[in-house]
Amino acid sequence: MLKNDQLDQWDRENFFHPSTHLAQHARGESPSRVIKTASGVFIEDRDGNKLLDAFAGLYCVNVGYGRQEIAEAIGDQAKELAYYHSYVGHGTEASITLSKMILDRAPANMSKVYFGLGGSDANETNVKLIWYYNNILGRPEKKKIISRWRGYHGSGLVTGSLTGLELFHKKFDLPIEQVIHTEAPYYYRRNNLDQSEEQFVAHCAAELEALIEREGADTIAAFIGEPVLGTGGIVPPPAGYWEAIQAVLKKHGILLVADEVVTGFGRLGSMFGSDHYGIEADIITIAKGLTSAYAPLSGSIISDKVWKVLEQGTDENGPIGHGWTYSAHPIGAAAGVANLKLIDELNLVQNAGEVGAYLTATMAEALSRHANVGDVRGEGMLCAVEFVKDKDSRIFFDAANKIGPQISAKLLEQDKVIARAMPQGDILGFAPPFCLSRAEADQVVAATLRAVQAVLG
Repeated sequence: MLKNDQLDQWDRENFFHPSTHLAQHARGESPSRVIKTASGVFIEDRDGNKLLDAFAGLYCVNVGYGRQEIAEAIGDQAKELAYYHSYVGHGTEASITLSKMILDRAPANMSKVYFGLGGSDANETNVKLIWYYNNILGRPEKKKIISRWRGYHGSGLVTGSLTGLELFHKKFDLPIEQVIHTEAPYYYRRNNLDQSEEQFVAHCAAELEALIEREGADTIAAFIGEPVLGTGGIVPPPAGYWEAIQAVLKKHGILLVADEVVTGFGRLGSMFGSDHYGIEADIITIAKGLTSAYAPLSGSIISDKVWKVLEQGTDENGPIGHGWTYSAHPIGAAAGVANLKLIDELNLVQNAGEVGAYLTATMAEALSRHANVGDVRGEGMLCAVEFVKDKDSRIFFDAANKIGPQISAKLLEQDKVIARAMPQGDILGFAPPFCLSRAEADQVVAATLRAVQAVLG
């Protein structure tokens, strides 16, 4: 099929792409790909290339592409009621039903759901509510938020500050002063190679304790963390990490926000990462898996403890001064209802756990002996391969060599498999749709081995 050169030209002349080298794209030095259709774990571009999407878009198309049940729910909702706001007690059948469905699946201490559009605005909401919460409780100095280096929580002003990745701070005047960072639970990249996992967990907890002591517990409102580090490298926490961190937070009266934008609704083989790791959060952030990205929708699940204070605040001060025009948008809510039904009907959470474990084990078996593969890790339907210059001494490649991006590009070129070159390291990430089969997992592993061999020998 001939490329539509006019569309390519329009793309480069008119479209501001996120997370893109703008100058190279505008000059035509980087590829432009227009996606036309998709089904299951495969997408197809306008040139007829069929690609196995082993990253589910951006970890988000959890039920797989082409699910007519969700498309029909969106269409039916648009025909009946395309929009109405949710201010001053207004709702729709879809938004009310979805709230109930979420809380039926959420940890038992959760009370209400506030809806937004994406994970970034959900975490902005969370910080505003936490500041409001402490003001109502007469603690105006308790406002700082602790995040972790390599964490990803969005790219707004507050959420970009929470994100602990250099790219999201550089030249943006971030992070803001209310956000501080502590050590990432990244055992493979620990500074002291002699530390056991147990010792490293104790070190992470001690670093958090020391940060709280330096800043003053009376100035710190909350700690935010992903159950599994996502964009920072797809890093499951070492055993006992969340238990140790929660003990420190409870000791100092610091709220816990579990950012489950990636892990919520089944990606770890459990409905929530909080269930998976025994996290008792005060607020849970949800987005991607809520609708499998068939329509934009996010949420903040608020605990009983926080909700009671929010109610108190409105009794004292009148209606809460927070809202988005598209909060609880009925089309997004309808997509969410259909998506959660489909996850249950197709037993996709169990499949994510079982086939995801198979993918990681098979990847480890195929690649672990390679001289430049330092680590193969995963949890549920998440998997990562980390490359090193020297395995024994754990010397990393120079970032300028772009080994991760080279392997990702070769994987796409040779076998038409999409994986993600993760930032701040030569790390290849996989987060396929939950409907991935074992045969498709084998296809991903075989293609990855060929790409690694082509780039590194």
